[in-house]
Amino acid sequence: MKQSLDIIGATDIVDLPDLGWYDVPVRIDSGATTSAIHCSRVRLIKEGDKPQLCFYLDTKKGAPQQSFTVTDFKETIVRNSSGKEEKRYVIKTKITIFGKKIRTEFSLANRRKMRYPILLGRKLLKKRFLVDVSQKDLSAIKRSKASHRSHARHQP
Repeated sequence: MKQSLDIIGATDIVDLPDLGWYDVPVRIDSGATTSAIHCSRVRLIKEGDKPQLCFYLDTKKGAPQQSFTVTDFKETIVRNSSGKEEKRYVIKTKITIFGKKIRTEFSLANRRKMRYPILLGRKLLKKRFLVDVSQKDLSAIKRSKASHRSHARHQP
């Protein structure tokens, strides 16, 4: 049986529970292979036998004001929006959208000049979502309606 796909708009609001970052505005980009997350002060720490990756998220968009350190990461070459190849680190973390927790990869990028701190690419979208660019924030609207219905049921 074929599973039905959720329709996602050009933008949405997601949670990154493992990183403690909630209500994060995202841009959907079916032209991008991987998803990207805005980070700063990304640095590789080589202590002992296992390298660690340190980074900070975008506090201006509501991210926790703390550094994150991961050991599960990889390095890859990505073609950026200008068409230039650049080396980026990629981490795995969970994203919550449409009430579903999905573990996916994010490349750590400098998106300081971009309106959205997170870009969701094809690897995340494939076999999960249909993109309707005339819509926006459908997951957030669905979550808001569900929260409102739940709250209304508990009223005396």
